[in-house]
Amino acid sequence: MGIEKGIFQRTELLLGKDSMSKLAQKRVIIFGIGGVGSWCAESLVRSGISNLTIVDSDRVCVTNINRQLLATTQTVGQVKTDVLKQRLLEINPKAEITALQKIYSKETHDSFGLENYDYIIDAIDSLENKVHLIRKATETDATFFSSMGAALKVDPTRIRVAEFWKVEGCPLGAMLRRKIRKGEKLKKKFLCVYSDEVLENKGAAATCGTEQCLCPKSKNGPGDPDLVNHEWCSLKARINGTTSHIPAIFGFTIAGLVIKAINESE
Repeated sequence: MGIEKGIFQRTELLLGKDSMSKLAQKRVIIFGIGGVGSWCAESLVRSGISNLTIVDSDRVCVTNINRQLLATTQTVGQVKTDVLKQRLLEINPKAEITALQKIYSKETHDSFGLENYDYIIDAIDSLENKVHLIRKATETDATFFSSMGAALKVDPTRIRVAEFWKVEGCPLGAMLRRKIRKGEKLKKKFLCVYSDEVLENKGAAATCGTEQCLCPKSKNGPGDPDLVNHEWCSLKARINGTTSHIPAIFGFTIAGLVIKAINESE
């Protein structure tokens, strides 16, 4: 038995050969590979997804280490998409991993070719860009999943999956719905992963600090065309506390939704 076949032996034992073939053929794109998206990508590749595009503009920051798969003391300062691509190829050397160090936005969305994917996953933070992605992704034939906010949460039993308009108790979901109601109606429904738990920060707010962070600082803010110099902590209006397990569970749940959908497809 070759190593590539052995990687997925236990998954194939459960799902069967036909489902494994479908997993290998589907094209998936993840926008945002932070606390949610990085674990989602890991789970997808370990499950048999062989064609995956990962999109993120950031470099690894020391403050990412508590919750992001790709963040360690050895990767601080490195481009996130490069680090994650290397890890995913170590899991499955034959996977086709496309790493794009880019920002999804109104200005850049055409460059991603959303219509070419079977599954689109939203794990980005920017409210404006998230709204735009939701609108554009729901116009395609792809199955779309979105992560709501994973910060300010500790209790894993309060994590839920619901259709976008039925998400309750999530401040990010409420903000998204308010913005979308003011614009065009969505073309189709989609599922979200969310939690109705909202805690308060007990610690003092702070950025990573120049002494700790090796990330080059952005010279021109979030829209800086020099993507290598992105650093976001100092640009955020508010930074909320996070745990390790909640973003990971969000990411694994979205990956599970993708695997379930493919397994149940004809």
